Amino acid sequence: MQRKINNGASMKKHILIVDDDSDILELLEYTLQSAGYDVMGFLNTKHVREALVQESIDLILMDRSLPEIEGSLYVEMLRNKNINIPVIFLSAKNSQEDIKHGFLKGGDDYMTKPFDIEELLLRVKAVLKRSDMQTKNIVEQLRYKDMQLDLSLQRLTVQDQNINLTKQETALLQLLIQHRGRVLDRDYLLKHIWKDSENIHRKTVNVAVKRLKEKIDPANTKEYIKTIRGIGYMML
Repeated sequence: MQRKINNGASMKKHILIVDDDSDILELLEYTLQSAGYDVMGFLNTKHVREALVQESIDLILMDRSLPEIEGSLYVEMLRNKNINIPVIFLSAKNSQEDIKHGFLKGGDDYMTKPFDIEELLLRVKAVLKRSDMQTKNIVEQLRYKDMQLDLSLQRLTVQDQNINLTKQETALLQLLIQHRGRVLDRDYLLKHIWKDSENIHRKTVNVAVKRLKEKIDPANTKEYIKTIRGIGYMML
């Protein structure tokens, strides 16, 4: 089951909730929507992966006691697939060992049920802020698989071969690497790469990504950047 609540603002943070208790799910949806977030709610994990591909999710609130899979094991599975979206566990499992287990499986925070709504909102804000700081933290070099991106020189090295990039291509590749495993839609890329994005057509993104892919892999033997039809792109 999925319920999506969208307030219409493209730059709002997107939060995905998984909780098999419909009353708690409804409370969380209402609370987070009222706080200004866009919300997707699920009673199980059946369609979560599909949602992560189709939407740009900034935070996951995950119950652990789910009927089809233990929540922490599901998060561990996401981490093993390089899906590094921040996760806050909301669980009735409240022993020190349970909490430790949640963090070890990939949780970024852990709240035990019953929880205080105001505290939840503060923790959501804190985790999102920490995630934003990590994303915006500019480093001189980024490494991913067999490539190394030098931001200051605007130069990419792939298998010891140097590739000169434009400033725009460097910024585009940096964004994709920093969000690897996550689908970035074309509107998101426009907003973050092109300063005058309102006057630029979305097809500009397609052309820019195509040129970048040709530079990275001219022989087209590897798929570093995957096209998600009708949505955007993802660094594998």
